[in-house]
Amino acid sequence: MTTTNDLRSYPRLSSPSGTILAWQTAGKRFVSSVDNLGLGGIYIRTPEPLPPGTFIQLLLDVPTGEVRARAVVRTSQPLQGMGVKFVAMQPEDRARFARWLNLLSS
Repeated sequence: MTTTNDLRSYPRLSSPSGTILAWQTAGKRFVSSVDNLGLGGIYIRTPEPLPPGTFIQLLLDVPTGEVRARAVVRTSQPLQGMGVKFVAMQPEDRARFARWLNLLSS
């Protein structure tokens, strides 16, 4: 299922059940579930989301391979999660992520 938001450059897809990612900031590491995702970012379910403007590093293991990215927190909802926008991703990681999104949307 695709979700829309006029402010997004890329559409978001609902994440497959059980999709998790590892993320870290300031020496702390976390593992969280993914709510929705798109080429522009991800919504991470976490009870203690970080404040907007915080930079994090992500590691997502998808069927097409590992995806690493750097992101910034754009929205934060206490006890629910945070929306992050990708700010840096190697071309190989972006290609793997895009292939997976194509599989999910078909």
